Amino acid sequence: MELILDGNKRYTYADYLTWADDKRRELINGFVNLMTPAPARLHQKVSGYIFNKLYNYLSDKKCEVYSAPFDVRLPKKGEKTDDKIYNVVQPDITVICDPEKLDDKGCIGAPDLIVEILSPSTSKRDLTDKYDLYEKSGVKEYWIARPNENTIQKFILSNKLKYEFMGTFTEDTKISPDIFPKLQIEISKIFM
Repeated sequence: MELILDGNKRYTYADYLTWADDKRRELINGFVNLMTPAPARLHQKVSGYIFNKLYNYLSDKKCEVYSAPFDVRLPKKGEKTDDKIYNVVQPDITVICDPEKLDDKGCIGAPDLIVEILSPSTSKRDLTDKYDLYEKSGVKEYWIARPNENTIQKFILSNKLKYEFMGTFTEDTKISPDIFPKLQIEISKIFM
């Protein structure tokens, strides 16, 4: 039996947990966004390269890195019960340095770094809805990888809790997470 969801209804994480089908979804402000079918090969290659660099770098540190599908619950004002959480996303790559935010369901609270890799079907959501959600939720650092342009845009949460644009990193440069300045990732190798 196919699950039919009302596109005009707000759902919670408690509702999300009851959907027993094979479709991937996210909730942004309680509204359902279906995830696209499997990403393109280039998307997966970019994700794999960045994930691998982060995973290897973090192997002896307290921070952990996860790749999609991995639920990140972004509650408002400390609401931590499933029926009060209206934001559940599955970023392409997520880094969490506070072990208190990790549980068997994924992450609850703002990660330290999120990387989204744009594709034609997700770019509007990644550039607007998720950007706003991550900023309001306190995600410290947000990278937007653009495989069709071979670039990564980097945003850092300021003391005023607004994202500051730190630049567009191109094929002749390296990018480092602000929380791990010693980790240098060559942009040219990401998009090979």
